[in-house]
Amino acid sequence: MQEIIEAIKESAIKIKHLIQTGDTGKSEQENSTGDTQLKLDIASDEIIEEIFKKVPSIKAIVSEEQDSIVNLNENGQYLIAYDPLDGSSLVDVNLSVGSIFGIYKNEFNAKNIIASVYVVFGPRVEMVTAIDDVKMYRLQNGEFKFIQNIVLNEKGKLNAPGSTQNCWAPFHKEMIDDIFNDGYRLRYSGGMVPDLHQILLKGGGLFSYPGTTDRPKGKLRQLFEVFPFAYVYEKANGAAIDGHKRVLEVETTHIHDTTPCFFGSKTEINRVLEVYSKHA
Repeated sequence: MQEIIEAIKESAIKIKHLIQTGDTGKSEQENSTGDTQLKLDIASDEIIEEIFKKVPSIKAIVSEEQDSIVNLNENGQYLIAYDPLDGSSLVDVNLSVGSIFGIYKNEFNAKNIIASVYVVFGPRVEMVTAIDDVKMYRLQNGEFKFIQNIVLNEKGKLNAPGSTQNCWAPFHKEMIDDIFNDGYRLRYSGGMVPDLHQILLKGGGLFSYPGTTDRPKGKLRQLFEVFPFAYVYEKANGAAIDGHKRVLEVETTHIHDTTPCFFGSKTEINRVLEVYSKHA
């Protein structure tokens, strides 16, 4: 596992340089879900794949930017699903973005995730690992230095409501409004990684990306985004659900499956469960 962490560190340093100097324009390619790929997405994907190819313990990888699983080392024991540069469209307006890695064994599905890592590229570069507990490291003078363990409070103060509001179910909108009426503060950048990172560092709250009329199964992808962060939040004393059950009990039928998702401290997640239980 440590050699995978070291490989992610190496990729993060290279992607940091890419973000600072690379082309933020669109490519002429689309990914498997029909999104136009940015040149930064493609270049970040290539950086990570080239580094992972050198790690003997990695059996196979799959990227949000690719159509299929890439087999690397027949004798490897780990499978990695990753989003090379989540929120890449925010780079050209100089907002924070990130890379997300889910580490699996045997098969790419929720029950087989054993660790996750994400990296935030903002004013500072920070890496968070979730194995037995959740640890944060910061890039300083070319090396990642341990900064702190992350543990969520039972109740938070932040609310990050994602997706297109005019496509929300009325009961979801009412829930979000009620949360704000209870004094929660809006914190939403449009970037999953920085928004979830902020909730973790500020002690708690709620990040939501529900099913909507235009996307009943949500927008965020299970293997690359949702499961890795669900693992982080559970290890940090929080929780992650799809509205009705644990995210890490959601089944995967295709590598690019999506799911509605809610991440947060336990008080907020229980509130979502209570509301959504009335709307099966």
